[in-house]
Amino acid sequence: MPSVVKATAIVNGEVITQTDIDQRLALLAIANGGQLPADELDRLRQQVLRNLIDETLQIQAARAAEITIKPADIDRTLARVAANTKQSVEQLTAMLEANGSSINTMRRQIEGEIAWSRLQRAKIESSISVGEEEVKAILDKMNAAKGTQEFRVGEIFLSATAGNEAQALSNANRILEQLRNGASFAGYARQYSEASTAAVGGDLGWVRPEQLPESIAAQLRSMRPGQVSQPIPVQGGFSIVAVQDTRKILTADPRDAVLTLKQVSITFPKGTSRQQAEPLVARFAQSAQNVGGCGGADRIAADFKGELVESDQVKIRDLPPALQQIMLPLQVGQATQPFGSIDEGVRILVICGRDEVDATAPTYDEVFSQLNEERVNLRARRYLRDLRRDAVIEFR
Repeated sequence: MPSVVKATAIVNGEVITQTDIDQRLALLAIANGGQLPADELDRLRQQVLRNLIDETLQIQAARAAEITIKPADIDRTLARVAANTKQSVEQLTAMLEANGSSINTMRRQIEGEIAWSRLQRAKIESSISVGEEEVKAILDKMNAAKGTQEFRVGEIFLSATAGNEAQALSNANRILEQLRNGASFAGYARQYSEASTAAVGGDLGWVRPEQLPESIAAQLRSMRPGQVSQPIPVQGGFSIVAVQDTRKILTADPRDAVLTLKQVSITFPKGTSRQQAEPLVARFAQSAQNVGGCGGADRIAADFKGELVESDQVKIRDLPPALQQIMLPLQVGQATQPFGSIDEGVRILVICGRDEVDATAPTYDEVFSQLNEERVNLRARRYLRDLRRDAVIEFR
């Protein structure tokens, strides 16, 4: 039988084919720059199959709870994904097909994420209780901890039992190797993490070490932004954590400033050499130095036949580290020097507005939401474990 209809696994009567696995694997490759290590493919296929099984169980559980995912729900998310890659849905479809995947496998992944999110709200969040005194106690601790370190953390969680602990640790080490070779942490978290934060690339948000399991907290305290931990034993499995950023609690930080920007980009014809491009870039740099305020960006774009894009509510902290250092000393009305490349285009950023952010304690609602999310995350892991335990899964 052709692979398109040949079953690899049957989950409660629902078939997962080899084609499903191949197309999801291709989607993973696209998310990681188009290449997957040849010596990792067999292991990655097994991991993708496990992900597809979990996804199928989540969709089935949502269906059993009479949760309906309408095509329009998927269409809206798909449109956002396409827009984030500066493509139309039609262009995204063509790109996926050209790289061995399909729009259907992306739609299925989106359906699984929506189904799991809604199922958690219906089955888990409604049963979670966070007390007023708990929230107040955390706020009191934060005020007492003013000036201490806080971390922006990403997590990849792999579940393990006594029977498969060695295999889970081996998988975690292979993932770690790929991350240290430049693979996207968020991309691998979406594909491999078994925590509910997988849908947001493993992002745990801003946390203090004492809010996390002690085994993770002990490693976190010695890590710097950009570092990724070894697999850490935690209850129910292993976690790999990445420190994305740090800050001090309730302490002013210029990187929290919120900017309004105009970006002017110029491109070069294919085959343009560095020597040919340098005079244009030099004139572009001179214009940037004499931009004369935010309105000057429009003039520069017209003069150089460039593309003008306006952005609002941009936190300096969310920019790449090198760009943060460039933006910090600039004042409203000033522009960066040109940056980029001949192949991808050269651009400048002009600051049109800058709002400093007060270093205040989080609100009651923000703390309540974080506590609630942590408990939902833990309960979701247990729920998925129970779905796996009760499922009838046949492998072919």
